[in-house]
Amino acid sequence: MYVQSERERFYRIAFSYVRNSDTALDIVQQAIYRALRSLDTLQEPRYAETWFYRILINTCIDELRRMQRWIPTDPVEFASLPDLEAGECDSVMDLLRAVDALEPEEQSIIVLRYFEDLKLRDIAEILDMNVSTVKNKLYKTLANLKVELNGEEEKE
Repeated sequence: MYVQSERERFYRIAFSYVRNSDTALDIVQQAIYRALRSLDTLQEPRYAETWFYRILINTCIDELRRMQRWIPTDPVEFASLPDLEAGECDSVMDLLRAVDALEPEEQSIIVLRYFEDLKLRDIAEILDMNVSTVKNKLYKTLANLKVELNGEEEKE
């Protein structure tokens, strides 16, 4: 079954939004429930993957709205990361904080493109946008992240 074979990928996406393993698991479970409940609305089985991604991302965004705040990154959750030098660890944490501060739509594009390595066409399908819109938002968001990260480095 598709859901079982991709469960780790779904978890990574949910975790990238909420930075909490229990909440991420709850989100995946809720998204699966929503998908099963509305399976009859899927008109084209070949689009099942993008259809489910959309449900998962919407569930993540709903959870963030429900919480009314972003959850700070918990360093304990990253204990399983490979050993990094002190400067590298700080850079990773800065990047994660900057991604957390993005608008949900921008965050979705970044997560799907760089965390899940999806093509722009697939991201456009998942987010129900034109490919050119996704591309423009991606480049604009990357430019803003670069400014944000470089600005933080200059302050230190």
